[in-house]
Amino acid sequence: MEPILQVIPGCPNSESARELFATALELEGIAVPAFVREIRTDQEAALHDFHGSPSFSLNGADLFESGTEPAVSCRVYRTPSGFAGQPDLEDLRRAIRASQASPGSAA
Repeated sequence: MEPILQVIPGCPNSESARELFATALELEGIAVPAFVREIRTDQEAALHDFHGSPSFSLNGADLFESGTEPAVSCRVYRTPSGFAGQPDLEDLRRAIRASQASPGSAA
């Protein structure tokens, strides 16, 4: 299990996203802490399939599908209360569960 939080330098959601991911992982029974990777260049964004800050992934797969090209940018999530700079807790938990249930996932 490899949880990774990817952010850009100065992302205003970095700290709250780190806390959100830690909470979601704990509630889903995943005892592995998330590694935080800072993405600084478009080349790094392409290498790590980064679609904006913050991005949440498990085992190399982004937990939220994105139709955008990899880039050093901010990311927006649709939440029950409107668009936000990070997903809400229940959406993140659902995405974690779905990633573990998908064929070929390493749980």
